[in-house]
Amino acid sequence: MSLIPSRHRGPALAPWLLSCCLGSLHSPSAQAETPSPDSAVILPPVVVTAPLMQTPLRTQIDPRAAQQPQPANDGASVLKALPGMGVIRKGGIDGDPVFRGMAASRLNILVDGEQILGGCGMRMDPPTAYVFPDAFNRVTLIKGPQTVRHGPGGSAGTVLFEREPVRFTSPGTAFDAAVGAGSFGRWDAFTDARAGTSQAHVQVQATQAESGDQRDGHGQTVHSSYRRHSLDTTLGWTPDEHTRVSLRASESRASAAYADRSMDGSRFDRSHLGLSLDRRALSPLVQRVEAQAYVNAVDHVMDNFSLRTPPANPAQRMASNPDRQTSGGRLAVTLRPDDRHLLVLGLDQQSHVHTVRNSGMGGELASPYEARPRLEDARFDNLGAYGELTRALDDARRLVAGLRHDAWSAQDKRLSLSSGMASLGANPTAGQRRSQGLWSGFLRHERDWGEHTEAHIGLGHTERAPDYWELISKESANSTSAFASTRPEKTTQLDLGMVHRGGDWEAFASAYLSQVQDFILVQSQVSKPAGMGSRSTTIARNVDARTWGAEAGLQHAFAPQWTWRSSLAWAHGRNLGDGRPLGQIPPLEARLALGWDDGRWSTGGLLRLVGSQHRYAINQGNIVGQDLGATGGFAVASLHASWRWRQTVTASVGVDNLFDKAYAEFINRAGTALAGYDTTTRVNEPGRNWWLKLRIALD
Repeated sequence: MSLIPSRHRGPALAPWLLSCCLGSLHSPSAQAETPSPDSAVILPPVVVTAPLMQTPLRTQIDPRAAQQPQPANDGASVLKALPGMGVIRKGGIDGDPVFRGMAASRLNILVDGEQILGGCGMRMDPPTAYVFPDAFNRVTLIKGPQTVRHGPGGSAGTVLFEREPVRFTSPGTAFDAAVGAGSFGRWDAFTDARAGTSQAHVQVQATQAESGDQRDGHGQTVHSSYRRHSLDTTLGWTPDEHTRVSLRASESRASAAYADRSMDGSRFDRSHLGLSLDRRALSPLVQRVEAQAYVNAVDHVMDNFSLRTPPANPAQRMASNPDRQTSGGRLAVTLRPDDRHLLVLGLDQQSHVHTVRNSGMGGELASPYEARPRLEDARFDNLGAYGELTRALDDARRLVAGLRHDAWSAQDKRLSLSSGMASLGANPTAGQRRSQGLWSGFLRHERDWGEHTEAHIGLGHTERAPDYWELISKESANSTSAFASTRPEKTTQLDLGMVHRGGDWEAFASAYLSQVQDFILVQSQVSKPAGMGSRSTTIARNVDARTWGAEAGLQHAFAPQWTWRSSLAWAHGRNLGDGRPLGQIPPLEARLALGWDDGRWSTGGLLRLVGSQHRYAINQGNIVGQDLGATGGFAVASLHASWRWRQTVTASVGVDNLFDKAYAEFINRAGTALAGYDTTTRVNEPGRNWWLKLRIALD
C-alpha cells in the first residue's frame, strides 16, 4: 500500500491552514513562551500500578514505564492502568478502551493531535490498535466534556497520545531503547534515535512486538497470538527556540488472532504522512500558533483461514478487505489579551472515505478479494470551530469556558445490503446524505484551596453525531439500514474534581452525573422476519439514559522509602427509555499497591479487587460489545521489582496474576467455538504471566 493512495482526497482545509501560518515564521519574538495548558511535568514511577490525577481534570502517565499488569502492548492496554478505565478483550491485543462504561466515539482518541479511525466494520481495529506505546512520551486523560479543543464528541472524555518535541541546543545525538519478554512467547523491542543541531533534527522510532497464544488460569489456550511492528521518521526544522516545523511519515503492520469471532485480523496496515507548525511568542497578544495537516490510510484484511484451522470446505474460506482513508487539518491560535485572560481559537477538519471488498462466490480460492473492486460504502466530513477562554478571577480562582460548533455530514454509498452470506436486497437509504450542525460547550470553575489543594466544578454539554459503526454497520428496528433513523446523541454532564498534594499525602477524587438524550444503544440478537421464518440481527436505536459515578485515589509515604497507593472506581447507568440498567457498565473496582524504593532498587505488589455485577441488560450495549449476563467478583495479585543504574538503565521484572486465577471481566466479548480451543462464556484473561523489561536512555 502506498503512503498516500492516489484515490485519496487531499485535506480540504489543511493546505490553506499551513499556507496562512508559514508566513509567520519570521515574526519578531516579543516575550517568553507561555506554558500550554496541556503541558505538565511527569515524574514517572518505575512501575505504573495505581496512577493518581495530576490536576482535578487530568491524569497523565508515562507509556514507556513498565506497567502492572504487564507492560502495555497497545494503546488500550496503556489506558487500563487508569482508574475508571477498562478494556473489552477480544484476544491478546486490539481491545477497545472503555471509560466509565463509555466506549468508541464517546471517548476521543488523538494521536499527535490527529483523530484516527480503524477500518473494520466489526471493530477489530479501534484507534488504539495503531498506537505503539513506547513511541510516545505521555498519555493524558481529560475527564468528561470539559474541553472543546480536541475534536467533536468525546462525551466521556478525551485521550491524548503525545510525543515530546525534539530540539537540540547544540549538535548532538540521543538514544532510547527498550526490550521486553514475557510468558506465552511474548517479545517486545523499541528504539528511538535522535540526531540534530539547533537548526534541524531527525528522529527515527521503530517498534516490534509479538506473542503466542495466551493461557488462562485453567491452563486453557486462548486464541490470541499477534505480531506487530512500526517505523516512524520525523524531520524537524527549528530556526529559533520559538519555532518548530515537523514532517512525519509512519508505517505500521500487524496481524492478530481473535477468540471472540469467526475471523482473525490477518492484516492491519497503516500509513501516515503529516506536516505541523508550532510558532510561539509572536507578540504580547499572540502567544502561539499551531497548524497541522495529515493524511492517514488504514488497510485491513480479515479472514477465517490464515491464523486458525481453515474450514474443511474450501468454498467456505472467506476474506474481507475494508479500507479507510482519512485527511484532516487544524489551526489553533492562543491569545493573551491581558494578564487575566487566555483565549484559544481554532478550526479543525476531517474527511473519511470507507471502502470494502470481499471474497466472491465460491470463497477466497475461487474468487479472491484482491481480484474484486473496492466499493465505497460511506463518506463522512466534519468541520469544527471553537473557542476556549480562561479568566483569572483572582490568584486562587479561575473560570474556564468553551464553545464549539461542528458542521457534520455523511453519505450512505451502499447500493445493496447483506447479513453474513445472506442478501438483504437493495439498500433503502442508498445515496442518501445527512448533514447537521452540532453544538458543544462547557463552563468550569477552578479554585486553589491553599498551597496544596485544587478543585473544580464544571457543567458540559456535547452533541455527538452517529459514527460509521452506528450508521453503516447496524440496522434499525424497522429497516435494514440505520442510516436515516439514528439521531445524534446529546450529553449534559456535571463534573467535580479535587486533588491534594501535601507532605506525605496525595489524594484525588472526581465525580460525575450525566443525562443523555437520544443515547445510541446497540442491541444484538434482535429477531426480524426473513421469508417464511426469521433471522437474528443487531440494531442501533435511540433511548434516553442517565449515568453517574466517581473515582478516588490515595497515596501515603508512611515510612522512609515506603509508599502505599490505592484507587477506587465506580460507575452506574440507567436506560430510562427501557426502564432497566444501561448495558456495558463496569462493576466497582479497587486497586491497592504497596511499594518500597530506595532510589536504586524497588519492589512492590498490586492487589486488584473487582466486585460482582448483577446489573446488566442482556444483548444491549455499544458498537463494541453487549452484556452477556452477571459476573462474580474476583481478586488478582501481582508482584514486581526493579533496578536503576544512574538515569541510564532501568530493569523491571514482574509476575501478574500470581495465583493463576481463572477469570473474565464483566465488560467483555463472548468466546466463540474454534477448532483446537475450548469455548468460554467470555474471553478469559491471562493466567500467571511473567515479564521482564529493560530500558536504556542515552542523552
